[in-house]
Amino acid sequence: MTLSISFLLPLLFSLSIISTDALTSASDVSALKAFKASVKPNSIPPWSCLASWDFTASDPCATPRRTHFTCGITCSSDSTRVTQLTLDPVGYTGRLTPLISGLTQLLTLDLADNNFYGSIPSSISSLVSLQTLTLRSNSFSGSLPESVTRLSSAESIDISRNSLTGSLPKSLSSLSNLRQLDLSYNKLTGSIPKLPQSLIDLALKANSLSGPISKESFTESTQLEVVELAENSFTGTLGAWFFNLQSIQQVDLANNSITGIEVLPPKKLAGESDLVAVELGFNRIAGTAPASLAAYPRLSSLSLRYNMLHGAIPAEYERSKTLRRLFLDGNYLTGKAPARFVKPETEVMGSLGNNCLQGCPGKAKMCAPSQKPFSICKQAYGGKPKS
Repeated sequence: MTLSISFLLPLLFSLSIISTDALTSASDVSALKAFKASVKPNSIPPWSCLASWDFTASDPCATPRRTHFTCGITCSSDSTRVTQLTLDPVGYTGRLTPLISGLTQLLTLDLADNNFYGSIPSSISSLVSLQTLTLRSNSFSGSLPESVTRLSSAESIDISRNSLTGSLPKSLSSLSNLRQLDLSYNKLTGSIPKLPQSLIDLALKANSLSGPISKESFTESTQLEVVELAENSFTGTLGAWFFNLQSIQQVDLANNSITGIEVLPPKKLAGESDLVAVELGFNRIAGTAPASLAAYPRLSSLSLRYNMLHGAIPAEYERSKTLRRLFLDGNYLTGKAPARFVKPETEVMGSLGNNCLQGCPGKAKMCAPSQKPFSICKQAYGGKPKS
């Protein structure tokens, strides 16, 4: 018996739908259910991503997603595994369930700008494929689990603006693919452990990290370009090695308790240094302003404001062809203000104010605020400050 083509077409069409509508892995579905169950229902707005997660009505990776699982997850090309979990920032409140570990093919976990709280589960190390971990701006507390350092595929970790405490994991350097690490605005204590060799951008500002900045921590950091360590409690002398890190470009160590800096001339081939910005304001740096910083061929921004610097402003600063931003205010610098910085048409912005300088007219932009009273300058120098 011969079947007509018109009879076969609907059957073939229905089979094609079944073949392309593959089911999500059972382990992934269980993990997603547990994840949603850990979020307080009253924190899930009816128009949000999580509100569309209805496991009774649809498979998470089924397409098209017109009414269910409309956002929040991305699946693999064969619709069997969840590869991204990226929530909308609507104020979801709850704990991050340890069962998140079931999403073993997850590449991105992004819960930023919500109200997740409690500790980060140690089972997160089971996310062996994870490349991006973003938990920024939540209320996570407790220590950063050592298991995080077993995320061998991780390229970016951002857990800034939470309430993490304790010290950084000693095995941090085992994150062999990590390029960006941001743990700023937490309550971390202790020192900086040895850093990953692959790291490019390090942000640990606004914590309670302390002690001297050790060369051993940065010994393998050959690709490090940006270091943000402001608003901590680092002490001691910053070694000359720091400014000669192989790839360093931007340094921010403002608002610490650093008492001195050692600066050697840049590498023999000066053109190799890419250092463009140094921020060392609001520390306790004593002595004279380091003249050799001006020798860095690309340095355009330098701040040593509100330290305890004495002596004259180095002539090298005035001669620098690249310097466009200079803040030396709030020190005890003496002598005559460099002409280049006080002329009306100066191309340099910043401040030389609140020092003990001569020839720094109030009408000059860089001379604001006004210089210290003579009595304070005299006391600082144990007599009349030198011209």
